[in-house]
This record gives sequence, C-alpha cells and structure tokens, in this order.
Amino acid sequence: MKAQAAVLVAGALLGVAVTGGCSVGVPDPAAPKVEPIVTALATPTIAPGHDAEAVAAKDMPFSAGGSLAAGVPVGISDGLKEAPGWQQVKDNVAGESQYLKADGCLVAAKVRTNQGPLARQDDKESTLGLFAYLDPTILPGYLKTESLRWGSEVGKPGPSAEVMVLLKPGQPGVRSTAVMARVFGTAASSVYISVACPDDATLAAARADVAGRLFLVPPSN
Repeated sequence: MKAQAAVLVAGALLGVAVTGGCSVGVPDPAAPKVEPIVTALATPTIAPGHDAEAVAAKDMPFSAGGSLAAGVPVGISDGLKEAPGWQQVKDNVAGESQYLKADGCLVAAKVRTNQGPLARQDDKESTLGLFAYLDPTILPGYLKTESLRWGSEVGKPGPSAEVMVLLKPGQPGVRSTAVMARVFGTAASSVYISVACPDDATLAAARADVAGRLFLVPPSN
C-alpha cells in the first residue's frame, strides 16, 4: 500500500542532506585560520525530577502525552512471538518487526523516532495528522479511539494507552485490515501496528492476540 511505503518517515526526511559538486583548492597562507565546527548528535535526557515509573503506572490517554520525558521514545514489546500459532518473521529491522500466524494473518509493528515535526496541539491531533500524512483520503471520521496495553505483564491487569484505529472490512479478494497508531509528540516518537488477515473473523482473533501480547513500552529512567 502506498501509504505504508511512507510510514512514519517525516522526521527522517528532514534529516536528508543534498550535497553538490566540490573542488579541491590550495589555501592562501595569509588567510586567517578558521577553526572547524564540531557537531554531535543530541542525546535525549530525562529532566531532573521526572518520575518515569509513575508515568508508566498510569493510563496514557492522548491528553497525558505531555507527561512523558522529552525526546525519549516509546517502544513496542515483542510478546506476540510467544502467542500460540504465531511466529516472528522479522525482528526489529529498521524499527519494524513482523509476526505471522498460522491462519495467514500478518502483523507489522513499527517504532519511529525523530517525530517532532508531526507534533501538533496534543497527541490526538498529532495522530490524526499522521494518518492524513500517510493517506490524505483518511478523514477523522474514519478513525476510532481504542486502547493498547501500556507496559505491565502478560496475563496481568495494567494501564492502557489510547491509539487511533482505522478498520477496513474484508471483501472478496481483499484482506481485512486494521491499523493502530499514535504519535507521542513530547517523546518525539510514534508507534504503528498493522494487522492484515484473510477475513473479518481471523482479523478479530488476531487483534485480540495483539491486545493481549503486543504492549506499548513506556520510556524508563
């Protein structure tokens, strides 16, 4: 799908530099020396007093995105590979992992960093903007608000994080799909999970497995 080919690359695109031709010259000995400018990649730091454990222990609605540490990305667990009938077929390749189920369902989970350019008023507006960026024909009315697990352990109750979901029911010759995504503006990262299955029934079962095994991982100190 054309949209998936452009998934979550806004931050990366801003970092692409275009270089032109160059020539080699002999410096003028009388010219003043210019000291080279040394640059280094900025390392995200957690502000003093930020309690990552307290943030991780609470639900993460869209309105709470500002409680995350600036620039420290959210992750996605790999617990789906342990679910019955599933196997991992791609392990964190350029931020993406894929899982295949015996019934033909395929899940792709992606994490992207440097997503600051996508940030808007709050995480909900940012996520709506992400879907519009991926496909301008996706209108806000097509999306539903749902939740994924926010940390915790398999089989145990825990907090949840709101995400936006786009559902496309199956048709003859067309697979049933669900796309779940969220932009964490303050954390400058985004998560994107797509589920594609042979039909609506297998999609519902796969989504239940995703909800029970594929957790969003809060940043830690």
